[in-house]
Amino acid sequence: MTTYFVSRHAGAVEWASTQDLGIDVWLEHLDAASVFPGDIVAGTLPVHLAAAVCERGAIYLHLAIDMPGQARGRELTAEQLEQMGARLEKYDVSRS
Repeated sequence: MTTYFVSRHAGAVEWASTQDLGIDVWLEHLDAASVFPGDIVAGTLPVHLAAAVCERGAIYLHLAIDMPGQARGRELTAEQLEQMGARLEKYDVSRS
């Protein structure tokens, strides 16, 4: 079993590194074909990739943030993410 963290944002990577998540692989982009049943993929993925991860039998943990509108489109620090309640939430994503 492999645990991945996927984000291209330095603040998110820094935040995750302080959370004792047992991350094995840090990526900016994920190739869903590299994921196997029982793997854990945490971070931020487009919905079609999150669905592909779940279809492959892996667990998807989304980096959820209660972000005010004025913070959108800016790079945030780990401290700012913490202040905004950053957390990992499990999602089961499927195509219909």
